[in-house]
Amino acid sequence: MEHVLALFTVFAHPQLLLLVGLGTFAGVYVGAIPGLSVTMAVSILISFTFSWDVLPAISLMIGIYMGGVYGGSRTAILLNIPGAPSAIATALDGYPMAQRGEAGEAIGVTTVMSFFGGFIGILVLALLAPFVADFALTFQPRDYMLLAVLGILLVGSLSSGSLVKGIFSGALGIGIGAVGMDPLTFTERFTFDIPLLQQGISFIAVMIGMFGVSEALMQLHHVEKAAVRQKISRIVPSFGTIKKHLPLSIQTSSLGVLIGALPGTGGDIAALMAYDHAKRVTKNPSRKFGDGAIEGLVAPETANNAAVGGAFIPMMTLGIPGDAVTAIMIGALFIHGLNPGPMLMVEQPNMFWFIVGALIMANFFMLIFGLTGIKLFTKIVEMPRSVLIPLILLLSIVGAYAVNNSITDVYWMLGFGIFGYFMRHYGYPLGPVILGVILSRLLDDNWRRAIISEREDLGRFFYGIVTSPLSLVLLVAVILIFVSQTPLWTMFRKKDTQPK
Repeated sequence: MEHVLALFTVFAHPQLLLLVGLGTFAGVYVGAIPGLSVTMAVSILISFTFSWDVLPAISLMIGIYMGGVYGGSRTAILLNIPGAPSAIATALDGYPMAQRGEAGEAIGVTTVMSFFGGFIGILVLALLAPFVADFALTFQPRDYMLLAVLGILLVGSLSSGSLVKGIFSGALGIGIGAVGMDPLTFTERFTFDIPLLQQGISFIAVMIGMFGVSEALMQLHHVEKAAVRQKISRIVPSFGTIKKHLPLSIQTSSLGVLIGALPGTGGDIAALMAYDHAKRVTKNPSRKFGDGAIEGLVAPETANNAAVGGAFIPMMTLGIPGDAVTAIMIGALFIHGLNPGPMLMVEQPNMFWFIVGALIMANFFMLIFGLTGIKLFTKIVEMPRSVLIPLILLLSIVGAYAVNNSITDVYWMLGFGIFGYFMRHYGYPLGPVILGVILSRLLDDNWRRAIISEREDLGRFFYGIVTSPLSLVLLVAVILIFVSQTPLWTMFRKKDTQPK
């Protein structure tokens, strides 16, 4: 109990409380701007907080992290431009709601559900961190590869129309993600002897172009159309709405914690898998998924915020970062003379409980800041299109340039924006492209690590999958999901559900 009391350190010191609140506020609005990632903000903070004491520095970083993960949903809902990769799935149903005048309701649901998901992640971190970390360590490269394959099969969930078009879009994304220097052999892939392609194509530039610029071009078809008036009568969702979606939010929060605890994954993969899970288990959604279903907001927002607590689990218990932000925080702790990992839990358990307390406070600040300013934000959707289209393009250009301070990324963004416009015009979904780019590296690296560990023997590789309970479960899940997306299975289900 003596160490657990460190949980209340942040509440007892106004300076630490102020820093957590300031960081969360900044994180919400940094996360809302496409291209200004949380990782970038936290890495910049290290240089500013180098001379600070460790507690104020960590307080500010945690606030930015928690606020930034949530903040990406704002522009995803209002402009169909995800502020962060973890908000891609949120845009699928959030933007259609905004187009119907329900932006306030959509933001209210995402805020409350993000708070709930964040709370579940922190609770698991506080109570079950060593157990979850031990389970995460059982994942072998072949398991990460199967997890990536599971993610790629999500194209069925992200494709509202033709599954074939969804598969094409996903394959295109994998190809884009493979451009550049091979990370293991340092050979060139898909560069066509063009030096510019050796560094690869920025994922953020692809995402902003596909969603932002293509949206601006699509809006040109409706320049004369009147802006949608937003109904802001109720922002906080009713108790009935929360109660109705509580089982789904618990399921997706648990999934988010688990995915977040796996090194190298993060909230973006957790959100997409949670969205797919929601589509599979929800029998009577409020609306069709992709057309403004509340469940399409609940699932990704609970999962990506729960992944924050999950990412801290391997960091605090094993010294292994769960994602890019916790990797930077490990560096910050080293700078301040601490050694993240098992010995930190033994030698300085107060630090563990302080971080838990700071996460709790940041989660509450996120709820407060998320529910304020909604009426002002929704005015963005009500702008005349002659103002809104230049605003979208401006945000897209700033976001693409801010990633690497490179004008090349702006050119990539514009190119993929035009390409995305034609894809949308001909009915090809954009979500699978971004999913393919995200999962390309995870699939490629772990496939080769797995096959190298088995001395490039496919027989041994498959034998390892069959004899490992975890790998076998993932393989069965891959097969079941693949079969469930085939046209034959779809026809069988329709026939089976017809009234006799």
